[in-house]
Amino acid sequence: MTASLLFQSVLASLPEIVVVVGACALLILGQLLPKGQGHFLVWGSVAIVLTAGLATLLLAGDVRPAYSGMFIADRFAVFFKGVFYLATVLTFLLSRKYAEIEGIESSEYYVLLLFALSGMMIMASATDLLSIYVGLELMALCTYVLTGFLRSERRSNEAALKYVILGGAATGMFLYGVSLVYGLTGTTSLDGVAIAVANNAGDPGLLLAVVFIVAGLAFKVGAVPFHMWVPDVYEGAPTTVTAFMSVAPKAAGFAVILRVFLNPLVAASNAWIVIAVIAVVTMALGSFVALVQDNFKRLLAYSSIAHAGFAMFGVVAGGADGIASVMLYLLIYAFMNLGIFATIILMRNGDFSGEAIDDYGGLAKSHPGLALLMLLYLFSLAGIPPTAGFFAKFYVLVALVERGFVALAVVAVLLSAIAAYFYIRIVMVIYMREPGEQTYPALTPSVRATLALTAAGTVGIGLFPAWFLKLAQDSVFGG
Repeated sequence: MTASLLFQSVLASLPEIVVVVGACALLILGQLLPKGQGHFLVWGSVAIVLTAGLATLLLAGDVRPAYSGMFIADRFAVFFKGVFYLATVLTFLLSRKYAEIEGIESSEYYVLLLFALSGMMIMASATDLLSIYVGLELMALCTYVLTGFLRSERRSNEAALKYVILGGAATGMFLYGVSLVYGLTGTTSLDGVAIAVANNAGDPGLLLAVVFIVAGLAFKVGAVPFHMWVPDVYEGAPTTVTAFMSVAPKAAGFAVILRVFLNPLVAASNAWIVIAVIAVVTMALGSFVALVQDNFKRLLAYSSIAHAGFAMFGVVAGGADGIASVMLYLLIYAFMNLGIFATIILMRNGDFSGEAIDDYGGLAKSHPGLALLMLLYLFSLAGIPPTAGFFAKFYVLVALVERGFVALAVVAVLLSAIAAYFYIRIVMVIYMREPGEQTYPALTPSVRATLALTAAGTVGIGLFPAWFLKLAQDSVFGG
């Protein structure tokens, strides 16, 4: 690689470099700071992410291939990195008080979040199966550790152990699929694989490779039958980590799915059939099992599974509209899901965890403002107009119908109606019960800012959905 090409590669990956170098610097500085300086860690981490965001915007105008075709900076990557930045910054803001309460206020906590962010950024820009793997594992290893960060809690340790074991198995399946692709096509470049597949359509070996790669990626987005880790990990991890994992890694997984499968590999192997089956089963299981949950975090875990299934319908639709609908869905999901998790974190105060659904009984009478925000987020998650969540589902359904998948669209609507029940059940608990134990939400300025941003996003996209859809459409594979 010449000096000029190296410079271009470094420039294309400047946001990733900013995050990695910033995380290393924060790790060192964190060891030098006296105790009680958690605000420096929070705002230092936010500054690193915002700097990376600025670098990303500066590079957004051009398509920049890098590192011999293994990496690309394009509008598609910029869109997903924006979702990652949003989720990470809001997680840092939520962590300000929560980390102090839980005793996890250390530089390692923030550094691991930053390294997980860098892994997801690599996944969004990766154009080679090997670079996808590097980003995927960097993200995964960090989230494994973050899941078990509450070292004194047994359920956190158990969740981390399950996550590591099942995650390792999923990684093995993904790598086996990659090895099959390389053996059959002689390349791991996505463009090279597409060309080879176009010349060898119908190869059963490629279908087998697709199955293994789908398995590895389905694990990352929590799709059935690779969802077993989600409820335990969501419940056992620190709530701020759960909020982060429910949005950012899921978006990263879909970024890879869109890059890998929306090319001739799908047409040659009929992979869309596999994804369609996974989408239906995933949404059905998430919707039905969530109906009987009493723990708020476990309910949101199955809700996350159901939403992953709905987003997969957009992958099945394919085409520019299908891709854009998935991208918009993930952006909207980031706002409303981080918002609802912010309310759970807000309730955590002293010995009161706020994780049981019954803990929110009569909240409308004791804290009407907080109850109204929860109503907004829950209605959006249920897809009730005119919230942003309605338009997230609407555009996916439109993409399905336009591509001729009317039956799948009907199934998606029916399952959404079932899923709406468990959100409305929580609304009934909030508004139709008498207040129980008196709680005093930890309403800090950083939590106020998070609630304001998530509420503004949930309402704003609901008011101007066409503008945000246009933004997603312009970002499809670089535009």
